[in-house]
Amino acid sequence: MTDAHAYSATCHGSRDDRATDHNPWPMAIITLIGVAAAIVMAFIGSGALGGTPVAEAAGGALSADATPLAPAGTAFSIWSVIYIGLAGYAIWQLFPVARRSARQRVLRPWALLSALLNGAWLWTVQLDALWLSVAVIVVLLAVLIRIMYVLGRPRTGGMVELALTDGTFGLYFGWVLVAAFANVFATLSANGFTAFEDITVGVVGIIVAAGVAIAAALLDGGRIAPALATSWGLAWVAVARTEGTFDAPVLTWTAAGAAIAVLVVAIARRAMIASTTRRNR
Repeated sequence: MTDAHAYSATCHGSRDDRATDHNPWPMAIITLIGVAAAIVMAFIGSGALGGTPVAEAAGGALSADATPLAPAGTAFSIWSVIYIGLAGYAIWQLFPVARRSARQRVLRPWALLSALLNGAWLWTVQLDALWLSVAVIVVLLAVLIRIMYVLGRPRTGGMVELALTDGTFGLYFGWVLVAAFANVFATLSANGFTAFEDITVGVVGIIVAAGVAIAAALLDGGRIAPALATSWGLAWVAVARTEGTFDAPVLTWTAAGAAIAVLVVAIARRAMIASTTRRNR
């Protein structure tokens, strides 16, 4: 994450932020090939190409009605946006502005690792290895947190970099944050820990997830993309709790309120930093 000053530098960029290596081509090409392979692996593992859908894998442990923290199926459509962003990011690495960027040089290996971990997570679920899936998603979340720190470096690629890098990985981080909590609840529930099917525990889980997202928004200068993705996930948790096994108004309203709170805090934090920057000019 970044502090307010680093975030301001991120917003305005710097022409002095250049990669010091003289041959960025190898890692740029490796990133392109690796991310492309990871996206294909993820599509196969998700069941999108004819296999078992994630919601039906592992005995339905990750279905929309499995636990109080499970989002409705429509929530997963965010992956289409993330995958398009990852593909665009990988292709953009071949362009001169990306190859020269010190920010991108540091980001590439982490970006590639995040894509590979996502594909690995899908395959752990397909193999019914739920505990392993928890381990993978926790590591993935840690990698994405590291990426959020890297994104605090000055940006040199203008709006293209903002969209393909900050936007894509922001959405990625925000969604995985929600997914990690849902994954933990699903795994514990599937392994006989019935407390994680309790409505009260579900309320606590939603509040904790929102609290982590709010803390992230305060620390990273109010990045909107992560907040949007987390709010999206929590909103679909609210929708899922309007029917089925865990139909409970307290869960619905808690999740809906949490979704709004995460987004409001991020917007307020961003506005405060923008106001401070203007006053200091």
